[in-house]
Amino acid sequence: MSKNYSRAIHWFRRDLRLTDNTALEASLQESDQVIPFYLLSNWTKEHLWTGPKRQQFLCECLESLAKNIKHLGGSLILRQGDALEELGKLAKESNADAIFLNQDVDPFGKETEQALSRLCDELGIAFHSFKDAALHGPDEVLKGDGSPYRVYTPYSKPWLALEKAKPKGKPRSIATPAGLASEKLPSLDTWNLKLDGMETLPGGEKAARARMKAAVSERIETYEKYRDVPSAPGTSRLSQDLRWGTISVRELFHRAKECRSQQYLKELAWREFYFTILHHFPEVLELEFNKDWRGLPWDEPDEKFEAWKKGQTGFPIIDAGIRELLATGFMHNRVRMVVAMFLTKDLHIDWRLGEQFFMQHLVDGEIAANNGGWQWSAGTGADAAPYFRIQNPWSQTKSHDAKGLYIRKWVPELADVPEKALLAPPENGQPIAPGYVIPIVDHSHERLLTLARFKKHREEQR
Repeated sequence: MSKNYSRAIHWFRRDLRLTDNTALEASLQESDQVIPFYLLSNWTKEHLWTGPKRQQFLCECLESLAKNIKHLGGSLILRQGDALEELGKLAKESNADAIFLNQDVDPFGKETEQALSRLCDELGIAFHSFKDAALHGPDEVLKGDGSPYRVYTPYSKPWLALEKAKPKGKPRSIATPAGLASEKLPSLDTWNLKLDGMETLPGGEKAARARMKAAVSERIETYEKYRDVPSAPGTSRLSQDLRWGTISVRELFHRAKECRSQQYLKELAWREFYFTILHHFPEVLELEFNKDWRGLPWDEPDEKFEAWKKGQTGFPIIDAGIRELLATGFMHNRVRMVVAMFLTKDLHIDWRLGEQFFMQHLVDGEIAANNGGWQWSAGTGADAAPYFRIQNPWSQTKSHDAKGLYIRKWVPELADVPEKALLAPPENGQPIAPGYVIPIVDHSHERLLTLARFKKHREEQR
């Protein structure tokens, strides 16, 4: 049977896998030859939304993808520069008659897709885009009047009730035309970055599938029990694999469903709730979702902000979280909330600065979820914690790390400190342990300042 296209480009972006890849499968079904393509960004040294840990993971993902494509008889073509320019060049060089891709979930990617669609029209070639990163698109779960949900729980009920597409397999072969120029596989040198000995999870589809197998067999079933215990292997640890698309969310959902963990499925719904918020309210990347809090005054970043970024605040649970992030590119989800709320409610620093810092260091940094999490903690977002709900780092430690196992792992200065000393600020004004800093603020005092600031702002808006 003849196919619709003689030669098509599949543009890999956040779908760095072969298994159950919607657009890739479609391109192979409809085309005699497929050009697997990835575009390398051309910034160097510093970027507001990424850093060496994320780029190292990406490098490993691309190396794995290239090997897997080669095993099936194809070649991954890499170019560096502007997306439209490089795709236009490649389409002309290869005489491609179609471009396939999976849709992005953030406004930057969507803008590029719209521009690429127009370019394809100019070039006289077909453009095909597919839903792949989410189980349900932002217009599939709406209120009865067609408007988007602004609160998670009413969103999650129809989301959970909707039928979920089943995953498909992986291709058996890929035929790529010969003779196409390609950049070499990237390394951190591509962006003039260095890792400085930091620990990161291995990237790529094989490693991701091994993590998914471990999560399904060992972790997801007990997720609800252990998900808030940072010292326990209680979370799936698949967030970076979902972010980069080294596993399929469809496969993960159906495998997780077999574990009968409704709580874990609800976390996947949270992920797509934030996708929906970002789609319908893209202004959240610049402004508070809740208009009542726009213009809320924040303190200028100072030495306290610098101490927070280094894990030197004198609050053990805060410092442990930041140091885990700096060392591994990951921070436990419960700790993320405590750390974020500490910055916004104890230090009174703008959530946008914390959001940016996380994106620079988190391997799993997802624009929508990161923004949603930070606005939730700041009390300004969709379905956010009310401004008067301010987590106490000391009581959070007592609730989730009472024995200090997580703290001692990441703050070695406190290895020999009695458990009790980790649960309350030092009473004598001395450090908890030699070589450790004293708390940089008094939580009780800063809590009152935050309450007063939010209350005053609300009164001024009336």
